[in-house]
Amino acid sequence: MRLIVLSLGFVILTACVGWLAYFNPGHTTLRLSPELFLDIPTVALVLLCMAFGGLFAIIAAGFAEIKHLFRGWRQARIKQRDDRIHELLQSAINAKVSKRFEDAIGLFQKILLLNPNHVPALLRLGNLYREQGNATEAIRLHRKARNLEENNMEILLALGKDLEESKRMDEAVQLLQEIRRQTGNSLTVLIHLRDLFVKLARWEEAHDVQEKILQGSLRPGELKGEQAWFEGIKYEVGRQLLEKGERDRARRYFRGAIKLNRGFIPGYMGLGEILVDEGKLKDAGELWEKAYEMTASVLLLHRLEDLYLELDQPARVLNLYQEAVNRGPENRVLRFYLGKLYYRLEMVDEAFEILVALDPGHDKIPDLHKLLGNLYLRKGNVEAAVDEFKKALGLRKRVLVPYYCPLCDYHTPQWSGRCPRCGHWNSFEASPIMGEWSPARIVPKAEPV
Repeated sequence: MRLIVLSLGFVILTACVGWLAYFNPGHTTLRLSPELFLDIPTVALVLLCMAFGGLFAIIAAGFAEIKHLFRGWRQARIKQRDDRIHELLQSAINAKVSKRFEDAIGLFQKILLLNPNHVPALLRLGNLYREQGNATEAIRLHRKARNLEENNMEILLALGKDLEESKRMDEAVQLLQEIRRQTGNSLTVLIHLRDLFVKLARWEEAHDVQEKILQGSLRPGELKGEQAWFEGIKYEVGRQLLEKGERDRARRYFRGAIKLNRGFIPGYMGLGEILVDEGKLKDAGELWEKAYEMTASVLLLHRLEDLYLELDQPARVLNLYQEAVNRGPENRVLRFYLGKLYYRLEMVDEAFEILVALDPGHDKIPDLHKLLGNLYLRKGNVEAAVDEFKKALGLRKRVLVPYYCPLCDYHTPQWSGRCPRCGHWNSFEASPIMGEWSPARIVPKAEPV
C-alpha cells in the first residue's frame, strides 16, 4: 500500500513539473562538462530533483516491502517447522515412556533433521542411546549439546553419566570436578561426584565431598539421609586404612562413624578388629560386649562367640547368650543360637533340650532340623534323625547362609558393613529363619559397586 501511494505521488509530481514549466518559461543552463551543457526550465530542474528524491524513496520502500514479505514468509516457515518439531518431540517422549525405544529414536532423529541444533532432542536422544547401551553415540550428542549450551547443568551431568557408563571414569571425575569449579559447591554436582567416588572405592575423596554436602542447605529429611551416608563412608575409609596397617587413623574414622550413630554396628566391628589386629583380644571382647549392651545386635554375639571360643572362654559367651535369652524368652532366634552354641560345645543334652522345645511354627528353619537330626543320631534315635534330615532337605530349595540384608534379601556367609547388592550400610541381619525380614533402620540407597 505504501508503495502504491508513493508511485501515485510520483506521477502527480511529474504532471506538476510540466504544468509549472509551461507558465514559468525561465531557463537554467546546466553544464555537464566544458563542452557539454544542458538548457532546461528552472522550475523543471527544481521539480525534477524532487521527483528523483521521490523515485529513490519509492525504490527504498519497495525493497523494505519485499524484505518485510520475505521475513514474514520465513517466520511462517520457522513457525511451521517449530510446530512440527514440538509435535515430534511429544510423540518421541510418549514413545519412550511406552518403552517403544526404536520409535522414540526415529522420532528424535527426525527432529534433528529439521533442526540439527535442537538441544532438548540432543539431550533426550543421548540419554536414550546411553540407556540402550550405546554410550559412544550418547557422548557425541551430549558434547554437541554442550557446545550449544555450555552451562546447561542437565547436559553436563548427562555427559558425566555417559563417560561413567563407557568406563571412562577418570574423564567423568574430571568433568564433574570442572562443573564443580564452575558452579561452586552445587548440591546436585556434589552428590553425583560423591556417588562416583563411592563406585570407584575412592573413599577418602568421597569423605571430603560428603563433608561439603553436609555443609550445604539440606532439609531435615535430607540431612538424616546424608548423615547416614557420612557414617558409612567413614567406616569404609577406616576399613581401607586398616587394610593398609594404619590403625590409628582407622580408629579415628571408626569412632567418627559411631559418634554419628551409636547403633552403627560396622563401626564397633572395625574398632574390635583393630584391637584383634593389635593382639588385644580381651579388650576387643570388652568393647563388643559394651556394644552389644547398647545395640542388642546378634551380629556382635556371633563375633563374641568366635572370639571367646578362640580364647578358650566358653563360659563367658554362654553367659552372654543365656542372659540374652532370659531378657527375651520369646525370641526364637536367640534360643536357636543358644542351642547351636550348646551343640558346638558338645553339650548334647542342653542343646537337645532347648532345640526340641523350639517350635518353629510357620517359620522355616532348615538348620534347626539339621541340628536336631544330629542330636537324635547321638541319642541313637535313627528314625527321628531321618525325619529331621528330611525336613531340612525339603526346606533347602536355595542355599541359606548366616547373614542377609532384609532390604534386598541378599544372603552371604560373610559379614560385611555394606550390602554388596543394594549398597546400604549397617543393614545385615543374622537369622536362621528362611525368608525372615526383620525391621531395619533405613539408610540411603547407594549405587552397587
